[in-house]
Amino acid sequence: MTSKSSQPDTGPTLAGKQSTAGQHRPLYAWRHFKDLMARYGIAVGGVSVIVTIVLIFFYLLYEITPLFTPSSTEFEARYSLAGHAKDTTALLYVEEQTEIALRVSRGGKITFFDSRTGKLIKETGVDVPTDTFITGIGRSDPEQRLVAFGLSDGRAILVRHDYQVTYQENRRQIHPEINYPLGKEPIQVDRQGAPLIQLDVETSDDETTLVALTDDGRLIVQGLSRAESLMGDEDEIELEKIGSQIAAGINPAAWLRLDKSQQTLYVIAPDGELSAYDVQDKSETLLLQQLKLSEPGEHITAAEFLTGGISLLVGTNKGQISQWFPVRDKDNAVHLTKIRTFDGHSAAILAIEPEQQRKGFAVAYADGYFGLFYTTSERRILLQQVSPTSVKTLAMAPRANALLLEDAGGELQLYKVDNEHPEISWSSIWGEVWYESYPEPDYTWQSSSADNDFEPKYSLVPLAFGTLKAAFYAMLFAMPLAIMGAVYTAYFMAPRMRNVVKPAIEIMEALPTVILGFLAGLWLAPLIERNLPGVFSMLLILPVGVIAFAWMWGHLPAAVRHRMPEGWQALVLLPVIALLVWGSLAMSPLLEQGLFGGNMPGWLSSHLGLDFDQRNSVVVGVAMGFAVIPTIFSIAEDALFSVPKQLTYGSLALGATPWQTMMRVVLLTASPGIFSAVMMGMGRAVGETMIVLMATGNTPIMDMNIFEGMRTLSANIAVEMPEAEVSSTHYRILFLAAMVLFLFTFIFNTFAELIRQRLRRKYSSL
Repeated sequence: MTSKSSQPDTGPTLAGKQSTAGQHRPLYAWRHFKDLMARYGIAVGGVSVIVTIVLIFFYLLYEITPLFTPSSTEFEARYSLAGHAKDTTALLYVEEQTEIALRVSRGGKITFFDSRTGKLIKETGVDVPTDTFITGIGRSDPEQRLVAFGLSDGRAILVRHDYQVTYQENRRQIHPEINYPLGKEPIQVDRQGAPLIQLDVETSDDETTLVALTDDGRLIVQGLSRAESLMGDEDEIELEKIGSQIAAGINPAAWLRLDKSQQTLYVIAPDGELSAYDVQDKSETLLLQQLKLSEPGEHITAAEFLTGGISLLVGTNKGQISQWFPVRDKDNAVHLTKIRTFDGHSAAILAIEPEQQRKGFAVAYADGYFGLFYTTSERRILLQQVSPTSVKTLAMAPRANALLLEDAGGELQLYKVDNEHPEISWSSIWGEVWYESYPEPDYTWQSSSADNDFEPKYSLVPLAFGTLKAAFYAMLFAMPLAIMGAVYTAYFMAPRMRNVVKPAIEIMEALPTVILGFLAGLWLAPLIERNLPGVFSMLLILPVGVIAFAWMWGHLPAAVRHRMPEGWQALVLLPVIALLVWGSLAMSPLLEQGLFGGNMPGWLSSHLGLDFDQRNSVVVGVAMGFAVIPTIFSIAEDALFSVPKQLTYGSLALGATPWQTMMRVVLLTASPGIFSAVMMGMGRAVGETMIVLMATGNTPIMDMNIFEGMRTLSANIAVEMPEAEVSSTHYRILFLAAMVLFLFTFIFNTFAELIRQRLRRKYSSL
């Protein structure tokens, strides 16, 4: 019988194995739990990033969509005024709150009424002297609310309609009234006493100009300035008059249009003949230009100034509308030039009404239609039929949110207008636009204007151009330094030195860009301006000097060269580079004095026609290049260092030199990673804000001149978004700029990823 002690040891029993498995089960479960958490955490994080990007895209789209939403009108009221049919309408006007409207009849009756119901509020008339009657009516720019009444004895009366706003018990009340800014006494315009049948008037703080056409075809200009009464009576007004007869033989049916500055008078005959007169000196006028406005077979049916009094809008019997404004030629001569044409409808145009705060206008047609147009976007906003008969007169509210129409039957109609962003179109955003007072069409960004006479300009082309220009010069500076530095660090540098250099460069990426922008604007820009010849000579001296030093180093005795351990040669080169930079800057004054007469910026302007701005593309390239270098260097160096060592050893074993191995094996294998590094750097440069904002003049110009600045999309958004009115055109166009930047980055990175994948497949077999 065998004892237990003599039995062989066969290892752990089944119970022991179960015990060991039971002990490790919690560890396995915990590890499995962590794996699940990591898997789903990464998945949730990735999906969250995608969802966030999609939400950003749709939010930008939500803010941009109203820019391209079609305009519309909403019918509000139709009515007839009591006694309206007895006298024809000469003028309609709607005050800013669209609560009260004004009608001026040919007989001089002035009626204020509720614009929504037609209820009479106040009715009055012009104080016409006995034995005279009204023969003509003219008005000033709608913003001035001045009406001129010509009389049968050659005199005129000027009337202003005003609207006083008061609040009682938190309710707004508007009180219309009639004033006589130059007194109730009629002003003698024509000394011969002929009836005045056509008039136009413009006024400013110290001067009023009245032009009139008599029934016998004489054109008269009268300048009026208000003087203080010698008796000190506020009710008595003394006028200083300077006037003259401009011309005779004018068609009595001609239109008189005096610009807002009271300097130029346009006389337009029905056959399209225009005569422009300089009336700045009322005592001695000058004929400036004569030209034909209409095409053969057409005749003029309406003519009005666009708001601001610079552009002239001319309508014809064939429904064509043309815009004309003065343009200076190369000899500094001014010519009225046809800028654009609107073919909105085929019916004759009976009236043109400009907006008071924008460059849009409304048109009344003979077949009962009305249209809304905008000049700089070059498009018809709306065309709508409102009457079976013709639309004779119309008035646009000052905010362009309401339109009052009168048809041939004397019936009035009020429409609410939804037309928030008429100035925006694809042509105005991405195309050249010919703006008023510009010599030619141009790409322009100017989001603010001094007053309503000059409109904001929203071309995104200069901003997109500035974004690419800044990125180009930054990459031009950063790419060679970053990629070559990565090549040397990953392949030739000693490991101990690499462990110091690589983290030091990567730490540069954590430096706030506002600091780089501050240094670039306040230190680097003046330094480059003072040493401009030295900076450009450095482009030649540095490479030549480094190559010369390398040649000298290679010809030193081996005993001297071998004292420097392999991979540490960069330490010897650093003082050489510092010396070459110092030498280039030190001899800059001598180069500037000897080659450029002591003023290189002035020489560039006078000899090459290149303007010089202290904060220019050179400064941006250097400053933003330093911000981009760490990104490109770090990714490219990792890609180069990750190339399998067996590829390098195999190449060297086959007889290739280290340089040949680098160029033909390592670089090709690492090319997808290097390309990714360049694309990441490009994305960083495109989206950079603070450096561009502080290191350039921030001017939205299109010029490849390296001595000029630029404005980028991101910098423009940062500067103007705090000042933009919410939901305004300016506000939404900034969101459109953000969308452009978003799409540009997305498309560019997608394209880059496709190239990277292709390179990866091509060189994966190495």
